Amino acid sequence: MMAPVSGRDGGSVCGCKGIRRCLICETCKGKTSEPEVVHHFLYDPETKLAVCKDGEAESFPFPGVFLWENFISEEEETELIGSMDQDVWNPSQSGRRKQDFGPKVNFKKRKVRVANFNGLPALSQKLVLRMQQQPNLEGFQPVEQCNLDYHPERGSGIDPHLDDSWLWGERLVTVNMLADTVLTMSLEPGLPERGLTGEVHVAVRLPRRCLVAVYGEARHRWKHGIHREDIQERRVCSTYRELSAEFLPAGQQAQLGAELLDIALTFKGTPV
Repeated sequence: MMAPVSGRDGGSVCGCKGIRRCLICETCKGKTSEPEVVHHFLYDPETKLAVCKDGEAESFPFPGVFLWENFISEEEETELIGSMDQDVWNPSQSGRRKQDFGPKVNFKKRKVRVANFNGLPALSQKLVLRMQQQPNLEGFQPVEQCNLDYHPERGSGIDPHLDDSWLWGERLVTVNMLADTVLTMSLEPGLPERGLTGEVHVAVRLPRRCLVAVYGEARHRWKHGIHREDIQERRVCSTYRELSAEFLPAGQQAQLGAELLDIALTFKGTPV
């Protein structure tokens, strides 16, 4: 059953701005155009290769993706979703709804304020401790958590994008809940050195209850997104972000970074 599409006032709304689209606003804004030439690959977590779907191009190494299947149990998933659904889901862009736990940030002006941030949610504490036991996530200390709710009836998706790297650090970590989906990595200039002119897409399959982390080239060179057609039922995810070097010890804004971490890791937060 679909969770209600509503804002704080209970009305049906969308949060799309600019070129963003969902099924609620698409009839008046129109649809966005698709690239003419796309080369499709599938990520193989065993070999860490991007494998061509039609076999017409050679596989190539695709570093920077870490996949942890069954990161949470069915019982933990039920508990997490139940807790989230007790809080308000706010309308976001492209048919999503969101809950934010983090500082107030103006990325354009590069300004950060603590504002109403009072920590990550309590149920995330054991998940963060579990993450830190994995060598790829050693020392991971998230300072922000964003919960996103997707549903096909809203036409939910997230456009290809690169996350900020001024405030957010090397690793982006997401826990995928309620449904399998596909994270699409895209490179608009293509890979001419491999004879691939036109956009290149690498599909990373995300099983229900898995954790996925992106870093390195997959974080900084390849855009990532979720296509609308890859949302077949309600899907909820929690994305955790760590601080960049500028906000860590010896960085220019180390004092602010320490303050944000102290707040985040109390695990007493409510959505801001």
